[in-house]
Amino acid sequence: MEPIRHYAKIFILDTNVILHDSKCLYNFQENDVIIPIVVLEELDKFKKGNEIKNFHAREFVRELDRLAGEKLFTEGVSLGKNNGRLFIATGKIFPEVMNESFYEKTPDHRILAITLFVKEKFPDRKTIFITKDINLRMKAKSLGLISEDYKSDKIKNVGILHRGVKIFHNFDITTIEKLYKNGMIHAEEFPLKKHRFYPNQNLILRNADKNALVRYDSETQMVVRVEKQSAYGIEPRNYEQTFALDTLLNPDIKLVSITGMAGTGKTLLALAAALQQNKNYNQILLSRPIVTLSNRDLGFLPFDAKEKINPFMLPLFDNLAFIKNRLALTSNEAVRIDEMIVKDELVITPLAYIRGRSLSNAFFIIDEAQNLTPHEVKTIITRAGEDTKLIFTGDVFQIDCPYLDMYSNGLAYLTDRLKGQSIFAHINLDKGERSFLAELATKLL
Repeated sequence: MEPIRHYAKIFILDTNVILHDSKCLYNFQENDVIIPIVVLEELDKFKKGNEIKNFHAREFVRELDRLAGEKLFTEGVSLGKNNGRLFIATGKIFPEVMNESFYEKTPDHRILAITLFVKEKFPDRKTIFITKDINLRMKAKSLGLISEDYKSDKIKNVGILHRGVKIFHNFDITTIEKLYKNGMIHAEEFPLKKHRFYPNQNLILRNADKNALVRYDSETQMVVRVEKQSAYGIEPRNYEQTFALDTLLNPDIKLVSITGMAGTGKTLLALAAALQQNKNYNQILLSRPIVTLSNRDLGFLPFDAKEKINPFMLPLFDNLAFIKNRLALTSNEAVRIDEMIVKDELVITPLAYIRGRSLSNAFFIIDEAQNLTPHEVKTIITRAGEDTKLIFTGDVFQIDCPYLDMYSNGLAYLTDRLKGQSIFAHINLDKGERSFLAELATKLL
C-alpha cells in the first residue's frame, strides 16, 4: 500500500459507514480511501438478509469486485475522475499503546490498529478514521487519531424542521379581510411578496382585530386561506394541527413530513386524514420500522413472527382505537373501518414487510421515520406509484438507531432535500395535546 499523492488525505472507513451507504467510496473527493481487511470480514456476515444493511453489504462487495477487475488493491485502484484511490489494508500487529488499553482484539480494535499503522507510515499526510459509532470515535481520539462521523448525508441545519410555519404580527387588516371574503389572494398582491416562501409553506397573519391562517400555493401563485376542518371525527386543537390536516387532506400534495414530540398528534392526524379519503385510495398502509433493544434482531425474542411484531405495532393500533372510540359503534364510519381491515384495505404492518413492493394508489403513513436512514427513505419514495400519497412522521430528537442522529436520520434528510418542491409540504407540531401532564414531562424530564 503506497499512496503517492502526498497532498491528499487518507480516509479509513468503518463497517457501519458501508452498511449506511454502499456508495460511500465516492464521497471523499481526490483523497485516498482505505478499507481495513477486518471490514470485509464483518461485511461477510451481513451479505444474507432482506434488511437495508444487507442490501448495502451486497452492493458494496459487488462494487469492489467491479473496481478491482484484474488489479491488486495493494497498488491502489482508481475511484474515477476527480476521486482518489482505494486500498485494502491487511491486519497489523497491535502496538504497545493498544495492548495497554485494550485486552481484547475485537474487530473494532483491529481496525484501530490498522489506523494507527497508516498514520505512522504516512506522517506527512492527514489520516482520518470515519465511523458512525460514537464510542469507537472516542476510543480513536484517546489514541491520538483523528476520527469523524460520516457526513455526506447529514443536513447542515436541523432548524429547517421548524420552518413549516411562519408568524407575522401586526399584519395588514385589509388583506386579512380580503382573504376571509375571497378565500385567496394572488401572491403579487400580498404585502409580504418580498419574502421568500417555500411551496406549501404555512403562514399565520396576526392583527389585533383578526387572524388568518394561510398557505402559499406555488403552482397557482396564490396565498390560500386555511380553514379548520375535521377528519373521521378528529378535529384539530391548535393552528399547527389545522395546518397539518389541511396538508394531509390536499390531494395535490403527494409527500408530507410531520415532525414533533410525542403527543402532538402526528400519527393520529395522518390516520384520520387517510380514513377520511379512503374512497380515493385502494389501500391505506400504516407502518413503522422495528428498532429492537440494543439493535438486536427479532429472532432472539420468543413466540412466532406475529407475536414478536405486535408489541412494536401497538402504538399504531392505539391510534386506530382512539378514532374508533370517538365514533358511534353502528356509525357508517366505524363499520367502514372494520370492513377495510377485513378486506386488507387498511393494513398496519412493520416496514420490513412492505419493502420491495410497488405502491400504487395508496395512502402510506410511515411512523417513527427518524429511525430510518436517508437511503431507506429514498427507497420507500421510489416505490411510490401513480396516485400514491406518502406521509413520514417522527421526532428527530428521539432516535433509537445507534448510528443515526438528528442531522443524519432519514426524516431530517427528506425534509431538507425536498423543501422547495411543489408536491412536498412540511409541518412541525410543537404543542402537545395528549395531556398537560404528558406535555410537561416531555419538556421538563
